[in-house]
Amino acid sequence: MLVRMLIDVVGTCVSTYVNRRRLFHRSLTRAGWSSLAPTRHFLVPQCFLRPNEAKKAADEAKMRFAHIDGDHLTLLNVYHAFKQNAEDAQWCYDNFIQYRSMKSADNVRQQLARIMDRFNLKRTSTDFASKDYYLNIRKALVAGFFMQVAHLERTGHYLTVKDNQVVQLHPSTCLDHKPEWVLYNEFVLTTKNYIRTVTDVKPDWLLRLAQQYYDMANFPECEAKRVLQRIYAKLQTKEYSQY
Repeated sequence: MLVRMLIDVVGTCVSTYVNRRRLFHRSLTRAGWSSLAPTRHFLVPQCFLRPNEAKKAADEAKMRFAHIDGDHLTLLNVYHAFKQNAEDAQWCYDNFIQYRSMKSADNVRQQLARIMDRFNLKRTSTDFASKDYYLNIRKALVAGFFMQVAHLERTGHYLTVKDNQVVQLHPSTCLDHKPEWVLYNEFVLTTKNYIRTVTDVKPDWLLRLAQQYYDMANFPECEAKRVLQRIYAKLQTKEYSQY
């Protein structure tokens, strides 16, 4: 189920080459087949509709799909519901979901599935009933998008990892809190710098799944580095080595 989820979340600017690499990373992190669902949404237009005459109803409909850990998993919930309702166009209309976007997402999922088959990548998924289902999907996202991470500073704003851009969560996010670490899909520049389509992630996943990128020897001085250094030190202890 992880691969299917990753397809659903993906934006419009991800190249085939990058997708292949990310599919490979997901297979290594047991994200497997389910993690393609959110990925699919990154490659197609936004699926949520918000007409001027029905903004409140549209926002309420969107929150029915909201996941506490962020937008990627929210998109996965939308995809699951779309499939469970037999890809019904009327269901999409009633829930302020763009039908064309959902069909496009499903087509992208099929394309990514063929890429996996072509490269002999096994389609494996965590059972939906497992407590690790959404957890493994979030780890799969980290394995593919580890360069698109931001840290919440003590001043209350986010700072993107390594390039140190001051950003804020986009108002469209389903998150009702500000996680210390977030992974994002898009950097949106308007009157302010925003990161859009975000998910709560854990710093130890960054150190485990992207060791070379998060090599502290090549990391700029910032609050995020100091936090990661403390976590890295803990990971070296016997208590955390088996985690």
